[in-house]
Amino acid sequence: MCRTLHFAAFVALFVASSSALADDEPVTLNVWPGKAPGAKETAEAEKYMPELPGVRKVQRLTNVSQPTIAVYRPAEDKNTGASVLICPGGGYRILAMDLEGEEVARWLNSIGVTGIVLKYRVPSTVKPAENLPPLQDAQRAMRVVRANAEKWNLDPARLGVLGFSAGGHLAARTATHFDQQHYEPLDASDDLSCRPDFAVLIYPAYLDKDGELVEEIRVSKETPPAFVVHAYDDPLKPESSLVLFQALKKADVPAELHIYGSGGHGFGLRPSEHSCCTWPQRCEEWLNSRSVLGKASAE
Repeated sequence: MCRTLHFAAFVALFVASSSALADDEPVTLNVWPGKAPGAKETAEAEKYMPELPGVRKVQRLTNVSQPTIAVYRPAEDKNTGASVLICPGGGYRILAMDLEGEEVARWLNSIGVTGIVLKYRVPSTVKPAENLPPLQDAQRAMRVVRANAEKWNLDPARLGVLGFSAGGHLAARTATHFDQQHYEPLDASDDLSCRPDFAVLIYPAYLDKDGELVEEIRVSKETPPAFVVHAYDDPLKPESSLVLFQALKKADVPAELHIYGSGGHGFGLRPSEHSCCTWPQRCEEWLNSRSVLGKASAE
């Protein structure tokens, strides 16, 4: 039933959002005004990896040394003023740019939210906890969006972060490191806050070790509200989300956790026979419950 009903809804959603945005290419900006902090020369150019036989088609981008944001805006008559920085996953080796990037931005557009896809630096050769460049990129991107909020008709107080898998880990770090400056300020944008107003974490990875929340995820009462999704049969295990949820609960941070019975890992928001394909509807309901989808405060 899930496949039949939600596939039809999914197709209708994308037909509507694509027609509304057919003439609008995303605005793309460099995250950094020059070279990114600590950037090193690389002999390998940015590229998409070949398709893998026998697995779902995903655009896998690697060798990213110049971080950018691609801003996908909803139709003006649907714009709520809310926006979300999207962190695609890929194990900090690649970025799933369509499955966990553009497709997510288009869904956000359909509910009146500006979707901003972060192309952060990959690959990394260090442990996730020690992987500083993506966190620098995410912090700077949050500030760049707020610096452009008036131009893009956005409410700077309704800017969230959304991440998948390794991107979920990055989103969680962004949501818990806003009080730490991880790069030297460069311009007026860096006077602005990099704290997300809410976080959406879809099958986040690397959040637990021996049943405890990893040290780099620093939950406090100032951590923004979170919506968290995982599948019971995810090989990267739902405990990654459960330990985060428990920490949020202990800190009295509003949070909602959905652990679906099946779906594995990397399902994005594409339709399937699994109930996990309903998470976008649940997330929209949660955003409404948090008053995120109200009209921009400037209107």
